[in-house]
Amino acid sequence: MPVSTETRPRPHVHHRPHRGRSLRRTVYHMLGGDGHDDPWVKAVDWFLIVMIVLNVLAVVLESIEHLSIAHGPVFHTFDLFSVAVFSVEYLLRLWTAVEMDETEYHHPVWGRLRWMVSAMAIIDLLSVLPFYLGMFVEMDLRAIRVLRVLRVFKLGRYSMAITVMVAVARQEARAISAVLFVMMVVLVFTSSLMYLFEHRTQPHVFADIPTSMWWSVVTLTTLGYGDMVPITPLGRLLGGFTAVLGVGMIALPAGVLASGFSEQMRVRREEYREAVERALEDGAITRRERRMLDDTRLRLGLSEEEASLVLEDAVRHPHPCPHCGKSVHEPGRPHDGD
Repeated sequence: MPVSTETRPRPHVHHRPHRGRSLRRTVYHMLGGDGHDDPWVKAVDWFLIVMIVLNVLAVVLESIEHLSIAHGPVFHTFDLFSVAVFSVEYLLRLWTAVEMDETEYHHPVWGRLRWMVSAMAIIDLLSVLPFYLGMFVEMDLRAIRVLRVLRVFKLGRYSMAITVMVAVARQEARAISAVLFVMMVVLVFTSSLMYLFEHRTQPHVFADIPTSMWWSVVTLTTLGYGDMVPITPLGRLLGGFTAVLGVGMIALPAGVLASGFSEQMRVRREEYREAVERALEDGAITRRERRMLDDTRLRLGLSEEEASLVLEDAVRHPHPCPHCGKSVHEPGRPHDGD
């Protein structure tokens, strides 16, 4: 049978330049955009973390009068240096925002605008904004100094615990909203009754319902400052009932958050296990797959011990292939679904 020598024209393939070699991509990587495993990335992270901690410490120490008088120029110089560092960081993050993996950030204008309204971008801006406002608007210098403590929220970018808690808050948003709504109803109800019972006897203490809400908040949280105390029998009865009710009300959001945190960690371990099983499909884990698993572990906020336990469990008890029912990483036995 003759073999045809006719060749079909190949479709034109547009080759994009390697983004990893661009300066903007390099800066994005150095700021932790591609993970935090690289030694240079870790060095940048630790430098920024130390700067944030020192800034918060400076705010605390500067509030001591004799230290502020004796070392005022030192505090001012350090503040100028910090503002310069954080300003450059903000501008670099704004410049490299288009390198993020999410497609909504790829547009050179709208992508950067979307980044600017993100939570961490707003925190980055607030960390330097008081300094620049003080240059153009007359403000209390003490207020400007105290507002520098906002820089502590920049640590949220480097803290996996905060990242997990934010994810839990999003996951349990409906449950938390329901609990807060119930607490608000109880707050209004108890403060209204206390105003009804105590206003005639103590018109200056329980002057109105909004004032009585302070008593209700203090009692529901079981703090009991003692600045507002009911003296009538009905008022004391309501006070005791509110205090007992407060014990259960405070436990509700704590239980919701604890349950959500446990569920979030379970989901993250399961996601990491899926990544491990994909890497083990050929029976071994290559260096590239190991780096991928390390990046996945860091992104999910798992410790090395947790990742090791998940890896050992995946090796000992592999999930069967959904197509052929065989082990997903049994060497030499391809899957029917591959």
